[in-house]
Amino acid sequence: MRENIGYVVGGSLRGNLRLRLTGKTEDVQEGSFVVIDSGKTMFYSLVTDLQLGSTDPRFSDEKFEDRIDNRLVDMLMGQTLYTNVEVMPVLMQDTVQDDQLSTGEENQRPGPVKSIPEHHAPARLAEDHDIANIFGKVGDPGNFWIGNTLDKNELKVCIDLRKFVKRSSGIFGATGTGKSFLTRMILAGLMKDKEASIFVFDMHNEYAADRTDPDQGTRIIGLKSKFKQNVEAYGLGTGSMVNGEKAIDLLISQQDIQAQDILLLTKELNLRETTSSTIAALVREKGEKWFSFFMDLVPGKHVEGDDGKKHYTPDSVEGWAESANIHPGAANTLHSRLTNRVANRPYVVADDQLAQRGLEMIVDSLQNGKHVILTFGEYGSDLDYLLVTNILTRRIREVWVQKTEKFNRSSKPEDKPKPLVIAIEEAHKLLTKDMASQTIFSTIAREMRKYFVTLLVIDQRPSQIDDEVMSQLGTRISGWLGDDTDISAVLSGLANKDNLRGMLSHLNERQEVLLLGWGVPMPLPVHSRTYDQEFWNDLMAEDQANDFDDLNADSFNLMMKPKSKRNG
Repeated sequence: MRENIGYVVGGSLRGNLRLRLTGKTEDVQEGSFVVIDSGKTMFYSLVTDLQLGSTDPRFSDEKFEDRIDNRLVDMLMGQTLYTNVEVMPVLMQDTVQDDQLSTGEENQRPGPVKSIPEHHAPARLAEDHDIANIFGKVGDPGNFWIGNTLDKNELKVCIDLRKFVKRSSGIFGATGTGKSFLTRMILAGLMKDKEASIFVFDMHNEYAADRTDPDQGTRIIGLKSKFKQNVEAYGLGTGSMVNGEKAIDLLISQQDIQAQDILLLTKELNLRETTSSTIAALVREKGEKWFSFFMDLVPGKHVEGDDGKKHYTPDSVEGWAESANIHPGAANTLHSRLTNRVANRPYVVADDQLAQRGLEMIVDSLQNGKHVILTFGEYGSDLDYLLVTNILTRRIREVWVQKTEKFNRSSKPEDKPKPLVIAIEEAHKLLTKDMASQTIFSTIAREMRKYFVTLLVIDQRPSQIDDEVMSQLGTRISGWLGDDTDISAVLSGLANKDNLRGMLSHLNERQEVLLLGWGVPMPLPVHSRTYDQEFWNDLMAEDQANDFDDLNADSFNLMMKPKSKRNG
């Protein structure tokens, strides 16, 4: 048993507890996991503050080390100068007593704090068994080792991936804090665990292919490299390449573009207030084919009448507008914007059958437990991202709702939909307070959990995400954030926000994150693992695959074969 670091000297149930530190001050820091043993109850707590104190101000104001013997200095320092540690109790748990052991009664699980320890109850830094008791053991099914505690003990901390995928979640952090590396690791853990299918909208082309770290100059291994058979790489448009191989082409049919997709682009297309009326008229007349019909109209096409006046033909933009009681100028402006900014995108095609093949392949792969990463390649504008993600996710939602309703009717295990996690970067562009009601993503965050679909949002500006969507994020993993409004957004809806705010604002800018929310038993700051070959060796160890760099894989496999089979 590790020695105690202090004992309880005060505090309250509604506030924090105060410990008198008896060990070295350097051994304890903000965010350290401390266990207070009150005899029958264990209190699992986090350090929120450290305070220097003295029995008399003179002892702290005047240095006496040079005036008296060193042995007396040590005694006086321990008696007159001290450090108090403020801790926030998060969980409590009854300890196993001798009579429980004799009857085989199990120890109850940790629960919310409803009492406080007695005066002078000893406190110690958490040990491996404490972390395992709260967060689970490394190597157990579903447990993903995400990082280590920040104190000197560096204990391994896990998150439960099977709980993680049951509700939407978020990964946050300012630019340069390592969000993408952390996201790669979690996605790799989910893919290895096979608990859910993953669909990644890879806006910046960071997840599928291998690439070079611009800061370190080292190789960053892509998910496609390690999960060759289970990850399918799609490229928007035609001709995209991933690791030297052609990605599967993805095209968007004009018939898949709905009114809400265009209204979502109001800011990007600089549309007028009359746009919604014009589109509504098109939809009433042509249904789901409104976009292709509108694009086939010719602006300004007219004939000269017998009266010598200009008459617009029925297949002209103005002619249709007059027949639909729409202002011709408004219709013409919308037609011009859609023609020049949307219909002319190389990945938007009129051939519905050609476009549907790629979409159907994506849906089939996700239903069968495979993972899909869509790279945007050269189409990296906000317009491309907003349009494509909304269209694809809406179709996926329709399929999962249908499959879930069928499963609810039949109750057959084979009808149960495969759980799906949709990962979206730059989430604030899709989930702002103004746009949330127009995107399918807000619907998924609010309602789709019962249909086995959840979101994984990755963003550097959580304050710009709609409050209702943020409230639906069960697990939040946040790196350092420099803006107070972003910190407040990440902590929204959580207890002890003031204490957690300090931990979040004091994280190092690289590789330190705070685990929060429904998906973890208690908040905890950790030093996240490094995304390198060692990470992959550990992750893939169970399969004895990819333990070595891809360049050495063939020779490694040959070495592992029995001698009798090496020559055959």
